[in-house]
This record gives sequence, structure tokens and C-alpha cells, in this order.
Amino acid sequence: MINGNANSKKELKEAVQKVIQELMDKVLKSVLQDDPFIKEKHHAEKPLYAALVPDEIFKGSHFERRFVTPFGKVWEKLAAAVASKRFGYAEIDHTISGIIKEERLRRITQILNELEHETLGQPRRRPNWEEELAFILEGEGEEIPFSVVCDVYAEDIKNERKYAFEIKAPLPNSDQTKVSKEKLLKLYCMEGPKLRLFLSFLITLTGKRKTIVGVSPFDGST
Repeated sequence: MINGNANSKKELKEAVQKVIQELMDKVLKSVLQDDPFIKEKHHAEKPLYAALVPDEIFKGSHFERRFVTPFGKVWEKLAAAVASKRFGYAEIDHTISGIIKEERLRRITQILNELEHETLGQPRRRPNWEEELAFILEGEGEEIPFSVVCDVYAEDIKNERKYAFEIKAPLPNSDQTKVSKEKLLKLYCMEGPKLRLFLSFLITLTGKRKTIVGVSPFDGST
């Protein structure tokens, strides 16, 4: 829930509308000016398709591709716009740097592989965040500089809290969720400047209108 007075709600609405307006302007410029659907070109390049399917179908497909592709990044931009108005600062594709002990990195890889594949005839590991994290944090070894790029990063200026978000579309591929979990584990295991970091893995199930958000605090100084 976004708190605030009428003016802040108006600013938030305007920030969201701005992101959407910029997307639509970009799409329309691409479709109408930069790369419009030209019937003659379509017939010359794909004569069989043109003979079997009405031009209107391919014209719609032409628009859809130019709409869907740039829309992929809009969710992060919308989240950053909301977080910026709510907390004071936010950006997408933010890099967080620190150091991670070598054995922790190895254990992260081990956990992710066991979650994805059977190991030596044993069934795949069942997810258990607390057990996995406890096992990983026991790792020691050489300290290795490391950086993690999060989808959205925000800072609550008033309460001095920092947030990192991984945002994925409905029904993401297994490799996408694996990468996101790897990022979260590395952020939890990272040592560096003292900070208060909140990690959130968000999945929106549009069909059921349900949002699952997991948030856990950790002290970045470890």
C-alpha cells in the first residue's frame, strides 16, 4: 500500500502514466515512422504467407512484436517510479558490490544444481530457504570481490533502508527463477559496507490476481 496525502498520490499516478506514455510513444513511432508495415515489401519477402493469410493478420503481428519487446522492461520502470515516489530514490539495473567468501560461492552453485537436477541417483532437493542459507553461510575461504545487478533498487531516505527487487513475469522459465535465486543468495552472503538491505522476489499470477512477495531483512555487514 502506498501511503501519503492527495498530492503524493497524484504525483505517483503521474509518474506511472509517464512511463506508460513513453512506452506507447516509442511503439507508435516504431510502427508508424521507423519501421511501418509495408504490404508490397511483405509480399516480396514472404509471397507464400501473403498468398495464404490476409495482410491484416500480419499487420497486427507486426504491431504486436514492436509492442511486446519493449514492454518487457516496463515492469521494472513502473516499480522504480513507484518506489522513487514512495521512498525517495530508485533505479533499475543497479549494481551492488561487495565480497563473498569462496566456499559460499561454491555452496550456492551446489544448492542451485541440487534444486534443478538429481545428484548421484538422489532426487532433486526440495526448496527450503532457511536450510539453504544456513548451509551456505557456514562457508569460509578466500574473500572474492563480487557484484550483483538487481532489477530494481530503492532507498527509503527517511528510514535509512535499502531494497533490492527481482521482478519476473507470470510463469517465468526455470532458468530465470534460478538466476533470480542465485542473485538473492549472493546478496545475503555478501560482505561490504554496512547497510540494511531488504530482498524481495515478486511473482504476479495475473490469472488468479495473486501476488506473492517475500521480504526478509539482513545486515549487510554479516
